[in-house]
Amino acid sequence: MNRFGNTDRNQAVAIWLFASAAIVFLMVVIGGITRLTGSGLSITEWKPIMGAIPPITDAQWADAFEKYKQIPQYAQINAGMSLGEFQGIFWWEWLHRLIGRLIGVVFALPLVFFLVCRLFPQRSVFRRWAMPDRLVWRCVVLLGLGGLQGLIGWWMVSSGLSERVSVAPERLATHLGLAFVLFAALIWTGLEAWNGEDHGRPPAGWARGAVVLLGLVFMQCLLGALVAGGHAGLVYTDWPLMNGAVLPPADWSQGAGAFLHDQALTQFNHRVVAYVLLIVATIYAFQAWRWRVAEGMGLAAFTLAGVIWLQALLGIATLMNAVPVWLGVLHQGGAAVVLGVATANLWLVLRAQARIFISGPRL
Repeated sequence: MNRFGNTDRNQAVAIWLFASAAIVFLMVVIGGITRLTGSGLSITEWKPIMGAIPPITDAQWADAFEKYKQIPQYAQINAGMSLGEFQGIFWWEWLHRLIGRLIGVVFALPLVFFLVCRLFPQRSVFRRWAMPDRLVWRCVVLLGLGGLQGLIGWWMVSSGLSERVSVAPERLATHLGLAFVLFAALIWTGLEAWNGEDHGRPPAGWARGAVVLLGLVFMQCLLGALVAGGHAGLVYTDWPLMNGAVLPPADWSQGAGAFLHDQALTQFNHRVVAYVLLIVATIYAFQAWRWRVAEGMGLAAFTLAGVIWLQALLGIATLMNAVPVWLGVLHQGGAAVVLGVATANLWLVLRAQARIFISGPRL
């Protein structure tokens, strides 16, 4: 039992986890700005510790600018850029990396504090002994994944420093995908810390729809990253057709790599999954109304369907306006919002259905 007398919940731990999720969300938004402004390759070195200190003197700025001039992006896209213009893109990438460092501190230090003070929710095993709840191990894994995210971020950036003028789409999708995994896991773990562990029996039926929706949302996020990484949103800007066709010819000479790099195919896949997601979410919400599901599940279903529809409309607007920075950032941030709602919806469904399964007939 922790010092607040709760064996399976702690709101302070939950608030810390939700705050960490909020910083990850900010990281996703700043990352979108960094990508859309072409700032991601402005820092050509990875210095996890010393890199937190930006250039200060004129000589340091000149050195950083000279290193940027050595990569293809400068030669092919930004040749002739002034030092002031370089500083404009440098600060976005520096801020993105700074927030990455910040989230490591914000997560690691409270984790140590909660462990030392035994404030984590605990499960009693014997009368005089207690063992840490699985949330402890989950948080340790999340800390490790956060460190891995830094390595993947540099792996992504390095792909654009020698032969490309931008990062590789599959590496961008990996980097953004892990950020979304961390975001969803923090929300889920925070909900468990706030509400305590549910001891109900495993549910079935209604939860399958929630699982499918969460899976589709995450898949759509990854497909969107491939579109963004390949700049496919700048090529086919009409809707519902693509340059007047259902599917413009794809370059299949890349083999399976076409699914990662071909602009026509990546955008087509992103559109198709969006349609599937809209249909499934609408049916899911309709069934929630029809079956009068309990425990807030109906409200969660309609909320999820609503944010998916709003995100789809935002995506169309972003596409047809050739991805201006502000719309692109809203669309990427909207993806995180949809994922967060889908995560909370599944958590609620599992919790509510388990209780219904035990206490009475399933609705």
